[in-house]
Amino acid sequence: MPSAPSSLDFPAARSRTWPFVALILGSACLAFGPMLVRLSDVSALSSAFWRMGLALPVLTLVAVLARRREVAPLAVRALPWGLTLAAGAMFAADLAAWHMGIHRTTVANATLFGNGAAFMLAGWAMLAGWERPERQKLMALGMALAGTLLLLGASAELSPRHLAGDLLCLLAAGFYAGYLIVVMRLRGQLPTATLLAMSTGFSALLLLPVALLGPGAFWPGDWRPLLALAVTSQLVGQGLLVFATGSLPAAVIGVGLLVQPLLAATIGWLVFGETMGPLELLGAAIICAALVLVRR
Repeated sequence: MPSAPSSLDFPAARSRTWPFVALILGSACLAFGPMLVRLSDVSALSSAFWRMGLALPVLTLVAVLARRREVAPLAVRALPWGLTLAAGAMFAADLAAWHMGIHRTTVANATLFGNGAAFMLAGWAMLAGWERPERQKLMALGMALAGTLLLLGASAELSPRHLAGDLLCLLAAGFYAGYLIVVMRLRGQLPTATLLAMSTGFSALLLLPVALLGPGAFWPGDWRPLLALAVTSQLVGQGLLVFATGSLPAAVIGVGLLVQPLLAATIGWLVFGETMGPLELLGAAIICAALVLVRR
Protein backbone atom coordinates (compact mmCIF):
# COMPACT_ATOMS: atom_id res chain seq x y z
CA MET A 1 0.00 0.00 0.00
CA PRO A 2 1.56 3.31 -1.04
CA SER A 3 2.61 5.76 1.59
CA ALA A 4 1.06 9.17 1.91
CA PRO A 5 2.70 12.12 0.13
CA SER A 6 5.22 13.96 2.25
CA SER A 7 3.33 17.20 1.66
CA LEU A 8 0.50 15.81 3.79
CA ASP A 9 2.70 15.16 6.82
CA PHE A 10 2.49 18.72 8.09
CA PRO A 11 2.47 19.79 11.76
CA ALA A 12 -0.92 20.20 13.37
CA ALA A 13 -0.11 23.78 14.24
CA ARG A 14 0.46 24.74 10.61
CA SER A 15 -2.27 27.07 9.40
CA ARG A 16 -4.48 25.81 6.61
CA THR A 17 -6.50 29.01 6.31
CA TRP A 18 -4.70 30.47 3.29
CA PRO A 19 -4.48 27.16 1.41
CA PHE A 20 -8.22 26.69 1.97
CA VAL A 21 -8.92 30.20 0.68
CA ALA A 22 -6.68 29.47 -2.32
CA LEU A 23 -8.62 26.24 -2.97
CA ILE A 24 -11.97 28.05 -2.99
CA LEU A 25 -10.73 30.93 -5.18
CA GLY A 26 -8.96 28.55 -7.57
CA SER A 27 -12.06 26.39 -7.95
CA ALA A 28 -14.13 29.52 -8.57
CA CYS A 29 -11.80 30.57 -11.41
CA LEU A 30 -11.99 27.09 -12.96
CA ALA A 31 -15.79 27.39 -13.10
CA PHE A 32 -15.51 29.77 -16.07
CA GLY A 33 -13.70 27.16 -18.18
CA PRO A 34 -16.66 25.47 -19.96
CA MET A 35 -18.17 28.82 -20.98
CA LEU A 36 -14.86 30.10 -22.40
CA VAL A 37 -14.23 26.85 -24.30
CA ARG A 38 -17.61 27.22 -26.00
CA LEU A 39 -16.97 30.87 -26.81
CA SER A 40 -13.65 30.15 -28.56
CA ASP A 41 -13.62 29.78 -32.35
CA VAL A 42 -11.13 26.90 -32.50
CA SER A 43 -11.54 23.15 -32.13
CA ALA A 44 -11.88 21.54 -28.71
CA LEU A 45 -8.36 20.12 -28.83
CA SER A 46 -6.92 23.44 -30.02
CA SER A 47 -8.55 25.31 -27.15
CA ALA A 48 -6.96 22.80 -24.76
CA PHE A 49 -3.53 23.47 -26.30
CA TRP A 50 -3.90 27.26 -26.28
CA ARG A 51 -4.94 27.18 -22.62
CA MET A 52 -1.57 25.62 -21.82
CA GLY A 53 0.52 27.30 -24.52
CA LEU A 54 -0.53 30.85 -23.67
CA ALA A 55 0.03 30.30 -19.95
CA LEU A 56 3.41 28.56 -20.33
CA PRO A 57 5.67 31.65 -20.94
CA VAL A 58 4.29 33.40 -17.86
CA LEU A 59 4.59 30.31 -15.69
CA THR A 60 8.15 29.69 -16.91
CA LEU A 61 9.19 33.26 -16.10
CA VAL A 62 7.65 33.04 -12.61
CA ALA A 63 9.35 29.67 -12.00
CA VAL A 64 12.76 31.02 -13.06
CA LEU A 65 12.43 34.09 -10.83
CA ALA A 66 11.27 31.95 -7.89
CA ARG A 67 14.15 29.51 -8.44
CA ARG A 68 16.66 32.34 -8.08
CA ARG A 69 15.28 33.12 -4.62
CA GLU A 70 15.55 29.53 -3.37
CA VAL A 71 18.34 28.95 -0.86
CA ALA A 72 19.28 25.53 -2.24
CA PRO A 73 17.39 24.84 -5.48
CA LEU A 74 17.45 21.32 -6.89
CA ALA A 75 19.85 20.72 -9.75
CA VAL A 76 18.16 20.39 -13.13
CA ARG A 77 19.09 16.70 -13.31
CA ALA A 78 17.69 16.10 -9.83
CA LEU A 79 14.24 17.44 -10.71
CA PRO A 80 11.51 14.74 -10.74
CA TRP A 81 11.11 14.73 -14.53
CA GLY A 82 9.29 11.40 -14.63
CA LEU A 83 6.55 12.37 -12.21
CA THR A 84 6.07 15.81 -13.75
CA LEU A 85 5.79 14.17 -17.17
CA ALA A 86 3.13 11.85 -15.74
CA ALA A 87 1.27 14.84 -14.29
CA GLY A 88 1.48 16.70 -17.61
CA ALA A 89 0.32 13.66 -19.59
CA MET A 90 -2.69 13.08 -17.34
CA PHE A 91 -3.59 16.75 -17.43
CA ALA A 92 -3.31 16.78 -21.25
CA ALA A 93 -5.57 13.71 -21.43
CA ASP A 94 -8.00 15.35 -19.02
CA LEU A 95 -8.21 18.54 -21.08
CA ALA A 96 -8.55 16.68 -24.38
CA ALA A 97 -11.40 14.51 -23.10
CA TRP A 98 -13.05 17.37 -21.19
CA HIS A 99 -12.99 19.86 -24.07
CA MET A 100 -14.31 17.30 -26.54
CA GLY A 101 -16.99 16.27 -24.07
CA ILE A 102 -18.16 19.86 -23.55
CA HIS A 103 -19.02 20.08 -27.27
CA ARG A 104 -20.89 16.76 -27.25
CA THR A 105 -23.17 17.12 -24.23
CA THR A 106 -24.97 19.76 -22.22
CA VAL A 107 -23.12 22.14 -19.90
CA ALA A 108 -25.00 20.66 -16.93
CA ASN A 109 -23.97 17.11 -17.89
CA ALA A 110 -20.35 18.16 -18.47
CA THR A 111 -20.26 19.84 -15.07
CA LEU A 112 -21.91 16.91 -13.31
CA PHE A 113 -19.69 14.17 -14.74
CA GLY A 114 -16.53 16.27 -14.87
CA ASN A 115 -16.70 16.97 -11.16
CA GLY A 116 -16.60 13.27 -10.40
CA ALA A 117 -12.88 13.87 -9.90
CA ALA A 118 -13.70 15.31 -6.46
CA PHE A 119 -15.00 11.96 -5.21
CA MET A 120 -12.43 9.87 -7.09
CA LEU A 121 -9.60 11.81 -5.43
CA ALA A 122 -11.01 11.50 -1.91
CA GLY A 123 -11.89 7.83 -2.42
CA TRP A 124 -8.40 6.97 -3.64
CA ALA A 125 -6.75 8.77 -0.74
CA MET A 126 -8.73 6.64 1.72
CA LEU A 127 -8.33 3.35 -0.15
CA ALA A 128 -4.59 3.90 -0.57
CA GLY A 129 -4.16 4.61 3.14
CA TRP A 130 -3.18 8.27 2.73
CA GLU A 131 -6.02 9.37 4.97
CA ARG A 132 -8.26 7.69 7.50
CA PRO A 133 -11.94 7.36 6.52
CA GLU A 134 -13.07 9.50 9.43
CA ARG A 135 -16.77 9.98 10.05
CA GLN A 136 -16.69 13.73 9.52
CA LYS A 137 -14.94 13.39 6.16
CA LEU A 138 -17.39 10.75 4.97
CA MET A 139 -20.33 12.90 6.06
CA ALA A 140 -18.94 15.91 4.20
CA LEU A 141 -18.37 13.87 1.03
CA GLY A 142 -21.84 12.35 1.25
CA MET A 143 -23.40 15.77 1.69
CA ALA A 144 -21.34 17.15 -1.21
CA LEU A 145 -22.51 14.32 -3.49
CA ALA A 146 -26.15 14.80 -2.51
CA GLY A 147 -25.88 18.57 -2.98
CA THR A 148 -24.27 18.21 -6.41
CA LEU A 149 -26.97 15.80 -7.58
CA LEU A 150 -29.71 18.14 -6.36
CA LEU A 151 -28.00 21.18 -7.90
CA LEU A 152 -27.38 19.65 -11.33
CA GLY A 153 -29.70 16.66 -11.44
CA ALA A 154 -32.72 18.60 -12.67
CA SER A 155 -30.71 20.24 -15.47
CA ALA A 156 -28.86 17.08 -16.49
CA GLU A 157 -30.31 15.31 -19.49
CA LEU A 158 -29.33 11.66 -19.82
CA SER A 159 -29.99 10.50 -23.37
CA PRO A 160 -28.27 8.39 -26.04
CA ARG A 161 -27.32 11.49 -28.06
CA HIS A 162 -25.30 12.81 -25.10
CA LEU A 163 -23.73 9.46 -24.17
CA ALA A 164 -20.39 10.06 -25.94
CA GLY A 165 -19.99 13.48 -24.36
CA ASP A 166 -20.98 12.21 -20.92
CA LEU A 167 -18.45 9.37 -21.10
CA LEU A 168 -15.71 11.74 -22.26
CA CYS A 169 -16.39 14.04 -19.29
CA LEU A 170 -16.36 11.08 -16.91
CA LEU A 171 -13.07 9.90 -18.44
CA ALA A 172 -11.70 13.43 -18.00
CA ALA A 173 -12.63 13.27 -14.32
CA GLY A 174 -10.56 10.10 -13.92
CA PHE A 175 -7.52 11.69 -15.58
CA TYR A 176 -7.91 14.85 -13.47
CA ALA A 177 -8.06 12.83 -10.26
CA GLY A 178 -4.85 11.07 -11.34
CA TYR A 179 -3.24 14.42 -12.08
CA LEU A 180 -4.10 15.72 -8.60
CA ILE A 181 -2.76 12.55 -6.95
CA VAL A 182 0.61 13.02 -8.67
CA VAL A 183 0.62 16.74 -7.86
CA MET A 184 0.01 16.00 -4.18
CA ARG A 185 3.09 13.78 -4.19
CA LEU A 186 5.22 16.36 -6.00
CA ARG A 187 4.28 19.28 -3.75
CA GLY A 188 6.61 17.92 -1.10
CA GLN A 189 9.51 18.16 -3.55
CA LEU A 190 8.83 21.21 -5.72
CA PRO A 191 7.51 24.74 -5.20
CA THR A 192 4.20 25.66 -6.82
CA ALA A 193 5.68 27.71 -9.68
CA THR A 194 8.20 25.04 -10.74
CA LEU A 195 5.68 22.21 -10.59
CA LEU A 196 3.03 24.10 -12.53
CA ALA A 197 5.49 25.31 -15.19
CA MET A 198 6.90 21.81 -15.77
CA SER A 199 3.54 20.03 -15.92
CA THR A 200 2.07 22.75 -18.15
CA GLY A 201 5.05 22.50 -20.51
CA PHE A 202 4.66 18.73 -20.88
CA SER A 203 0.91 19.09 -21.40
CA ALA A 204 1.40 21.71 -24.12
CA LEU A 205 3.96 19.53 -25.93
CA LEU A 206 1.62 16.54 -25.89
CA LEU A 207 -1.43 18.54 -26.98
CA LEU A 208 0.24 20.43 -29.84
CA PRO A 209 0.48 17.60 -32.43
CA VAL A 210 -3.00 16.35 -31.52
CA ALA A 211 -4.46 19.83 -32.00
CA LEU A 212 -2.62 20.37 -35.32
CA LEU A 213 -3.67 17.02 -36.77
CA GLY A 214 -7.20 17.02 -35.40
CA PRO A 215 -10.29 18.39 -37.15
CA GLY A 216 -11.37 22.01 -36.78
CA ALA A 217 -9.58 25.34 -36.65
CA PHE A 218 -6.25 25.68 -34.88
CA TRP A 219 -5.53 29.42 -35.19
CA PRO A 220 -8.18 31.59 -33.50
CA GLY A 221 -9.77 34.61 -35.13
CA ASP A 222 -10.63 36.03 -31.71
CA TRP A 223 -7.96 35.55 -29.04
CA ARG A 224 -10.00 36.95 -26.15
CA PRO A 225 -11.78 33.76 -25.00
CA LEU A 226 -8.51 31.78 -25.15
CA LEU A 227 -6.55 34.45 -23.28
CA ALA A 228 -9.26 34.55 -20.63
CA LEU A 229 -9.19 30.73 -20.46
CA ALA A 230 -5.39 30.69 -20.00
CA VAL A 231 -5.51 33.35 -17.26
CA THR A 232 -8.53 32.17 -15.26
CA SER A 233 -8.17 28.40 -15.61
CA GLN A 234 -4.43 27.84 -15.86
CA LEU A 235 -2.51 30.77 -14.38
CA VAL A 236 -4.85 31.62 -11.52
CA GLY A 237 -7.14 28.60 -11.12
CA GLN A 238 -4.54 25.82 -11.37
CA GLY A 239 -1.91 27.97 -9.66
CA LEU A 240 -4.04 28.39 -6.55
CA LEU A 241 -5.15 24.76 -6.64
CA VAL A 242 -1.58 23.41 -6.86
CA PHE A 243 -0.57 25.70 -3.99
CA ALA A 244 -3.46 24.37 -1.88
CA THR A 245 -2.52 20.72 -2.47
CA GLY A 246 0.64 21.22 -0.43
CA SER A 247 -1.27 21.67 2.82
CA LEU A 248 -4.77 20.23 2.53
CA PRO A 249 -6.02 16.63 2.74
CA ALA A 250 -7.59 15.04 -0.33
CA ALA A 251 -11.10 15.09 1.16
CA VAL A 252 -10.94 18.86 1.65
CA ILE A 253 -9.61 19.36 -1.90
CA GLY A 254 -12.35 17.12 -3.30
CA VAL A 255 -15.17 19.01 -1.62
CA GLY A 256 -13.51 22.33 -2.48
CA LEU A 257 -13.58 21.44 -6.18
CA LEU A 258 -17.39 21.45 -6.00
CA VAL A 259 -17.33 25.24 -5.78
CA GLN A 260 -17.22 24.99 -9.60
CA PRO A 261 -20.77 23.67 -10.19
CA LEU A 262 -22.03 25.88 -7.36
CA LEU A 263 -20.63 29.03 -8.98
CA ALA A 264 -21.65 27.92 -12.49
CA ALA A 265 -25.27 27.54 -11.36
CA THR A 266 -25.15 30.91 -9.59
CA ILE A 267 -23.78 32.64 -12.71
CA GLY A 268 -26.51 31.05 -14.81
CA TRP A 269 -29.10 32.33 -12.34
CA LEU A 270 -27.79 35.89 -11.98
CA VAL A 271 -26.45 36.56 -15.49
CA PHE A 272 -28.45 34.38 -17.84
CA GLY A 273 -31.72 34.26 -15.93
CA GLU A 274 -31.67 30.47 -15.53
CA THR A 275 -34.14 29.70 -12.77
CA MET A 276 -32.97 27.88 -9.66
CA GLY A 277 -35.86 26.03 -8.09
CA PRO A 278 -36.20 24.75 -4.51
CA LEU A 279 -34.21 21.57 -5.21
CA GLU A 280 -31.31 23.49 -6.81
CA LEU A 281 -31.23 25.98 -3.94
CA LEU A 282 -31.28 23.10 -1.44
CA GLY A 283 -28.39 21.44 -3.29
CA ALA A 284 -26.38 24.68 -3.21
CA ALA A 285 -27.00 25.03 0.53
CA ILE A 286 -25.92 21.41 1.16
CA ILE A 287 -22.65 21.94 -0.76
CA CYS A 288 -21.96 25.05 1.34
CA ALA A 289 -22.66 23.07 4.51
CA ALA A 290 -20.28 20.32 3.31
CA LEU A 291 -17.55 22.94 2.79
CA VAL A 292 -18.04 24.20 6.34
CA LEU A 293 -18.01 20.66 7.76
CA VAL A 294 -14.89 19.50 5.89
CA ARG A 295 -13.08 22.77 6.79
CA ARG A 296 -13.59 21.96 10.48
